[in-house]
This record gives sequence, structure tokens and C-alpha cells, in this order.
Amino acid sequence: MISIVGLGPGDLNALTMGTVDILRKSNKIFLRTIKHPTVKFLETENIKFETFDNAYEKSESFDDVYQLIAKDLIRASKEFGDIVYAVPGHPLVAEKSVTILLKMCKEDNIKTKILPAVSFVDSIMEALKIDPINGVKIIDAFDIKNQIMDKRTGLIITQVYNKLIASEVKLALLEYYRDDTKIYFVRAAGIEGLESIREIDLYELDRQEDIDYLTSVYVPKNLENTKDFNDLLHIMDILRGEDGCPWDREQTHDSIKRGLIEESYEVIEALEKNDDDMVVEELGDVLLQIVFHAQIGKEEGYYNINDVIKAICNKMILRHPHVFGNENVDNSKDVLDNWEKNKMKEQNLNSYTDSLKHVAKNLPALIRAEKVQKKASKVGFDFRNVEDAIAKVLEETDEVKCVYKGINKDKILEEVGDLAFSVVNIARILDIDPENALNYTIDKFIKRFEFIELKAKEQNRKLEDMSIEDMDKLWNEIKHM
Repeated sequence: MISIVGLGPGDLNALTMGTVDILRKSNKIFLRTIKHPTVKFLETENIKFETFDNAYEKSESFDDVYQLIAKDLIRASKEFGDIVYAVPGHPLVAEKSVTILLKMCKEDNIKTKILPAVSFVDSIMEALKIDPINGVKIIDAFDIKNQIMDKRTGLIITQVYNKLIASEVKLALLEYYRDDTKIYFVRAAGIEGLESIREIDLYELDRQEDIDYLTSVYVPKNLENTKDFNDLLHIMDILRGEDGCPWDREQTHDSIKRGLIEESYEVIEALEKNDDDMVVEELGDVLLQIVFHAQIGKEEGYYNINDVIKAICNKMILRHPHVFGNENVDNSKDVLDNWEKNKMKEQNLNSYTDSLKHVAKNLPALIRAEKVQKKASKVGFDFRNVEDAIAKVLEETDEVKCVYKGINKDKILEEVGDLAFSVVNIARILDIDPENALNYTIDKFIKRFEFIELKAKEQNRKLEDMSIEDMDKLWNEIKHM
């Protein structure tokens, strides 16, 4: 039998009679650590014990320490029979060594008994006058990077052992909370004469001089602290609600679908300008469009934002078997090849032609042309070199010359389309984004046209009164500047 007892937060008044009794009667007692205020009481009572403090020096991580402790306790139980394992606080509150030990005991059919105790959480709630019914989340400082922050509930962070850990906790919190968020620095909660609790700004956390193994942090619930994804969903729910915005309530998938395209292009413009503030704003506009469509789907009863998120999460996992599965890849080309294979399988595309047809028709034509060409190229249907692609452009140019004077508009449209498609081939083979290339030329055209207009104004002339020869002269002037 392994009796697992809690030593409470450190104050003797928090020790239970059951714990004191079993400690006095037991011959084989193990403490996880000697670094606990109650240890002095054990020493004055002449209670003999062993500790696992040396395990911290032998191991590279806390997980390794806890595994080592559990294994040693199992061995001791088999050798000595009844033993006691004493831990700070409550055995089942933020005590991973106990969690691991209980699992191992179950596997080895070793009986265990847990004696409850006052936990550090109880002491913190008492000291700060917190009612847990209002919501409290408790996390380990060592696991904070895996946790999701939420301003809608209070947050207790335990095991903030030193300034380095405090700094990591601060950085993790700053990804969600404002830097001037009021938090409570809590040291030795519930221990008379040692307890120190003070309100500080979040950014000051790792600047406290008395951080040690008795330190915890409390971040109060504050609905006004920041804005997060749930706020956006709530805002959209209000706008579409009975007392919301008349315009927002009238919208449908069809009426707002172009907004998604327009906002996406504005993101691209912001990225090309390297304007971080603009990128943040425009990405927000794209996110709004996604939430808008998800809200309409929710109202119609077909799907909601959780379905959207679940779908993309599942897709990312399935499309990355080299990360989430057992598949091996050597380079990014292998990744893209596997992506296409998995995509065809998921979407039930039975032929390469199906994959060409699957390229979205609403894409800008240059982008769609490039995507189709790339897919065809994967099976070898492509020009051998850029010279062949250039020759094709010349060929298509001649075909345009042959039809442009005719009256068959469909034929002219066809040949002009062939010419544009051929130009995209050249850009693709040269690894040039055709959309970027054309936009670059458009911007250049606008700049040169502006020069012509400004020069005309300097000469007190109107563009509409100038001959094409005069404008060409100015065009060539800016062209060679």
C-alpha cells in the first residue's frame, strides 16, 4: 500500500489530523522535496523521511524527475510494503508525480490511498476572496504554452519557481492580455508570516525580487481586457440579430461573396506595401467575411464556425502525413506531390483532367491559367524550354493577326485567349507570377501616363487636344528616364 498525503500549502494549521497521524506512525516516508515549510514541523516531531531532491539534479526535465520518483516509489513499495509519499499542497492538485504514480500503481496492481489536504488553490482563493463558482482555470507554468487564455475566467498559474519561468509565463500571457493587465503576485499563500500578495502590471511579473518555489500568479476575470475570436462571433451574432443592423441582417451568401475576393486582394496589397498595420486591418476584414458566411450557415442550420474550423484542421492533418503520420519526405517537392495525391483521393478525382476541372473558375484568369498549366506539367505535358514557349506566343500572335479583321467575334475571342494563355506559359516557366507581372506593368503604365498628364499641364495643354504623336513623345521621354 502506498499512502499519498498532502502537506498543504505550508501553514501547520492546514495540515489534517489524518496526515499528521499517518506520518507519525509510518516507518518509511518519502517527500517529493524538502523545500516546503512543513518540513520543519516533521523534523521537530523526529519524523524520519527521505526526499527525492537529488532526482532533480539527475534528470533533464521535470517529466523525467516525476517518472523517476514514481518508479522508485513502486520499488520501495515492493521492498518495504506500506510506505507514505508526501507532496506539497493537495496530492491531486497540480501534482504530476502523483498522476504518474497512480497510473503505474494501477498497472502493477499496487493499492493506493489518498489523504486529501488543503491545496495552494484553496489558500489563494481565500487570500484573494475568490469565489470559484465564477470560474477559475488552474494551469502549470511549465505547460502554459499549451494552454488557451480566456478573459472570461480567472486564471491561477502555479509553479512559477524563478525569474526565468516568470519571464516565460509573462511572454505567454502577453500574447493574449494587454501588457498593463492587473495581475496578482502571490507568494506563500496561506502561510502566516510568509504570505505576500500584491497587485502588479503584467509586464512587471519577472521583475519581482522574491520569486521562488512558493510563487503563483492570479489573472482576474476581465471581460474588457482584450478582444478575441469569441468577441467577433458575438458581435456578428448581434449584428444579425433582431435588434442588430438592418444592412447586415439583409445579407446572404450571394450578396456578400464578392467581398471575400475584394478583401483578399486588399490583404495582398498590404503585404506588398510591407505595412504591418494595414496587414492587421485587412486580415481582420477577411476574417470578418469568413465569420459572416459562418453566421449565415449557422442561422440556416447547415453549419457553423466550429464546423469550418474542424474541417480545415482535419484537412491539414490529412494533407501532412509526414508531420502527423508515418510518411517520410525528403524535400518540399515531395510535400507538394503528396499534397496533390492526397487531394485527389479526398476529392474523389479519378483522372488528371478532373484535377484540372477542379481549379476554381472564379479565380482571376491569369492565376487559373497558371494553376491548370502547373497541373498538366506534373504529367509531362509542357514545353521543353522557354524558347519553345516564346515560339508558341509568336504563333498565337500570327493567328490573332489572321482573324482580328474578321466579323467572327467568337473566333477573335478564342485566339486572343490562346495568346494570353501562351504568355502565362512563359511567365510560369521563368518562375514569374503572371498576376504580379501584369500588375507591375499596370502600375508602370499608370506612372508613365501620370507623367504625360503632368507635362501636358505644364504646357497648358489638355490631353484630349494632344495628338498621339505628342503623347508618344512624352511617353518615350519618361520611358528612358
